[in-house]
Amino acid sequence: MRHRRLGRSGLRVSRLALGTMTWGRGVQEEDCRDQLRAFVEAGGTLVDTAYGYAGGAAETMLGTLVGDVVPRDDLVLCTKSGVERRGETRVVDTSRGGLLRQLDTSLGRLRTDHVDLWLVHAWSGEAPLEETMSALETAVASGRTRYVGVSNYNGWQTARAVSLLEQARIPLVANETQYSLIHRDPEFELVGAAAALGFGLLPWSPLGRGVLTGKYRNGIPSDSRATSRDFPGFAERFLDAHSVAVTEAVATAARGLQVSPTEVALSWVRDRPGVTAPIVGARTVAQLRTALASEELELPREITQALDEVSL
Repeated sequence: MRHRRLGRSGLRVSRLALGTMTWGRGVQEEDCRDQLRAFVEAGGTLVDTAYGYAGGAAETMLGTLVGDVVPRDDLVLCTKSGVERRGETRVVDTSRGGLLRQLDTSLGRLRTDHVDLWLVHAWSGEAPLEETMSALETAVASGRTRYVGVSNYNGWQTARAVSLLEQARIPLVANETQYSLIHRDPEFELVGAAAALGFGLLPWSPLGRGVLTGKYRNGIPSDSRATSRDFPGFAERFLDAHSVAVTEAVATAARGLQVSPTEVALSWVRDRPGVTAPIVGARTVAQLRTALASEELELPREITQALDEVSL
């Protein structure tokens, strides 16, 4: 697998990242082990998790595997703080105290003294942004993380975060954001901001919550996350007429290239301006291997242009 610099930073990562949102809940230990092994064997390095994933089980599961399946130094570990669930309620806390408390808990779960990349998981107007950014500054200064960034920030929010961190001579190197052929919102602000300010985009849900794989073309499978109580409304918002048309175009391109729709959709977003590494979460190692196969695919210009047009 080829590697890229994350924005203009010195941090190099694989150009496909392994996501762990369902580890410890929908994906059990043996499957997690197999996925991590397959990812690393393919040359992958960037593994993405978060304090709130599966109530902490994702980080705990990853922590049991790092050092066993693969040496810690062979991975680029990214975790996020600021979001958790308390019962049925999603709680966003981007205060300095809340962020640093969650980071310390994450380090314990991951069984490491530092992460390579630490992100604020979501924007919140309840804590001053100066306070939120001060937590990132403290984490870098104390050695708990090597690099910092944000997640789900829009263009002006990211630009303001960059300016605050610049005062401490700390670069903001990443924004993890939803981006796919059926969700191109980052192109309105974030792509331009990334080019101007030097951070890299890490697209989550690059397969449009699974819609672009084509698995929902004939209805929602009973074992899909779309039917899970843990992910209410997970895919339904992307099953409209526009998304159906885009999915059909992806399927047509895949047939012509003799590859899977997954490979086409991932290759498209991987090579968009500003993108460093799409984040792929898989339920099985077979699904992950299909995603990893996208590394060998470079879309012809004509197909890229056709997908650009149909997905606008």
